[in-house]
Amino acid sequence: MSTPGSRPSRSHLDRDQIVNAAIALADERGLSGASMRGVAEQLGVTPMALYKHVANHSDLVDDMLDRALEEAAAPDAGQDWITKTRSRILAARTAFAAHPWLREAIESRPLATPRTLQHMDALMADMFDGGLSADLVHHTMHALSTRMWGFTRDVLPTPQAPEDPDDRAAAIAAFAARYPSIIRMATTSPHAGEACDDDAEFTFALDLILIGVQRLHERGWTRATPVSSGLAD
Repeated sequence: MSTPGSRPSRSHLDRDQIVNAAIALADERGLSGASMRGVAEQLGVTPMALYKHVANHSDLVDDMLDRALEEAAAPDAGQDWITKTRSRILAARTAFAAHPWLREAIESRPLATPRTLQHMDALMADMFDGGLSADLVHHTMHALSTRMWGFTRDVLPTPQAPEDPDDRAAAIAAFAARYPSIIRMATTSPHAGEACDDDAEFTFALDLILIGVQRLHERGWTRATPVSSGLAD
């Protein structure tokens, strides 16, 4: 929290101070915690003082989003398109991990902000530099979906086993009889019994997409060609 001696006066308040305070609050309390009132209290001013610098809360969230995304480092020049695209996406994933509220912010924006458009444009530029057609770039962006920001909506809900040992054993046996392949995967994979490594699972899926796209590109894929034909030997 700001101390009384460090609080800006209304005349010295600026947009950067407001955005920085809002990001700090959102990091601590979530996006809802960075309300106009909360930010004003953090800065020791009235909420009305903020409106001289930001139009409304949505305008503030736009700036918060763009400021946080500036932390995503650009890839080194001269790399192939897969390496650059992968690097940009993993850099975005790092930014989203540092600011968990970013996901809610980006999904709630009515319009793309300048920095989000810049990220998307850079991804497409990498693909075009790699020789991909506009059609393949279009499909690749759809395939990436939220992965371009470093997160996914993957959900694999499974029922929780009862605490009672007898009930638990009976429930697991019934589940195994009905869904044997799920049990086979869960008990015989090399990481059986371990929690999933979210980063490893994310990069695995990302690499599958990017390598598959490169293979389609090498095969001269077009929209009129089934994807299965483009990937087959």
